[in-house]
Amino acid sequence: MNYTKQQLVEALCAEYDYLCHDDFNPETDPTLDEYCEMLEKMSIEELIEETTTGEGYTLEEFMSNWWWDQQL
Repeated sequence: MNYTKQQLVEALCAEYDYLCHDDFNPETDPTLDEYCEMLEKMSIEELIEETTTGEGYTLEEFMSNWWWDQQL
């Protein structure tokens, strides 16, 4: 399946928000807003790389875990 840039950004932001919820270090970690702004500047290829998906954990699995249709 093909995903839009916005879908990838939303999924990565959701994952980051979850991962940093209990383990955020303000001295080294960007805020959620800063991270999402950084993602907006990336290409689709860079966003896919940021998901760290591959054979063991596919992009489809990542998107199933972290992205949902906001219009549902």
